[in-house]
Amino acid sequence: MKKYFVLDTNVLLHNADSITSFADNTVVLPMSVIEELDKFKSHNDELGRNARHVIRQLDALRQKGKLGEGVPMEGGGALWIYMEKGQCVDTGLDMHVADNRILAVAFTLLQKGEKVIFVSKDINARLKADAIGIEVMDFEKQKVNIDELYRGQRELLVPGSVIDEFYQKKQVSSEGLHLMPNEFVLLRDENDEKHTALTRARENEMLAPLYDEYETVWNIRSRSKEQRMAFELLMDPAIQLVTLVGQAGTGKTLLALAAGLECVLSLKRYDRILVSRPIIPLGKDLGYMPGDKDEKLAHWMQPIFDNLTYLMTDGGKRKEHETDESAKQKVDKLLQAHVVELEALTYIRGRSIPRQFVIVDEAQNLTPHEVKTIISRAGEGTKMVLTGDPYQIDNPYLDTSSNGLTYAVERLKQQKIHGHITLLKSERSVLAAIAADFL
Repeated sequence: MKKYFVLDTNVLLHNADSITSFADNTVVLPMSVIEELDKFKSHNDELGRNARHVIRQLDALRQKGKLGEGVPMEGGGALWIYMEKGQCVDTGLDMHVADNRILAVAFTLLQKGEKVIFVSKDINARLKADAIGIEVMDFEKQKVNIDELYRGQRELLVPGSVIDEFYQKKQVSSEGLHLMPNEFVLLRDENDEKHTALTRARENEMLAPLYDEYETVWNIRSRSKEQRMAFELLMDPAIQLVTLVGQAGTGKTLLALAAGLECVLSLKRYDRILVSRPIIPLGKDLGYMPGDKDEKLAHWMQPIFDNLTYLMTDGGKRKEHETDESAKQKVDKLLQAHVVELEALTYIRGRSIPRQFVIVDEAQNLTPHEVKTIISRAGEGTKMVLTGDPYQIDNPYLDTSSNGLTYAVERLKQQKIHGHITLLKSERSVLAAIAADFL
């Protein structure tokens, strides 16, 4: 039986190609959706770009027939723009609300005996649709199962002789393990749990030791095996994209900044560090805030300043006569010399970024398309680092499974130039660890 998928506006704004994602079924766009797209089309952000892209697709379909009667789409299926006024069955909802008018279209088709599914990324809209008897679903394309998210590491119980062989030959075969590129494996003696070896998957199905020189980076020493793995990926010039996932306090941003400072100032691998993060949920531009560009950025980049100041005191180990002020002065000099550059994500689109160590913090607040846009900015010799916590999402239309960070982790895990680690333990302080675990 052919299905009618009634799409909410937020689905189109989340994925501009969503109208082509429903096989040979009919995609229904209520007139209220078209009117809402019109409101977004002038926005200079991802929502505006998606709105304009959808409108152009609809205009192209208009050449094939009347949208109000349904137009066939390439690959099967049809698209139908539905006029609500005078055609909808009363749902008992307030029809002055756009969401309710959209639901009325779905309800009317349902009353006519059609197989109707309402698609929305708005949980509340899905709740209302369910309450009036309409089948509902989230937009599932570009979603991953967070419970099965690739962690970047695994532990294996092996005979002690395998670990001894590894330490003697500095490698051991990983044949039959089906490891991802750059995946870490902790070999543990099946008879002695303290007899272990931390290894990394290499080419030719071999496990190799980690590089000794990455034990300490910019006077920061890893406090857990996951942090040690993160340093391995962050410092390896062959890895061009690193994704770090973890709860608050696990050290994601600090590790990335420490590696950036080491690579730029000490090793001269890159020209500068470029740090960015989503400025305001829902993609509002910096222009909504008072002050010039730097003043607007200062508030949103404060966590970056805090970490840089900490790193400029030699990893928190303040030297004699050194003060917070002197550390801040060092940070200011880095900013003035453009060794460290802070940029709003709004202004990264369209740029080509060569020979830079790029850190995108709070990447869980980005859509899959936004992450693709950012990564595609990387020029020759650039390294990208995405950090974030999928359980702290501010964007109301994203969740642990649909955000750009987890999508990138899962989609790119088989690429040789990508490495990922999920950080598990909060290292900020005892209090922070307790809060993360128990609150």
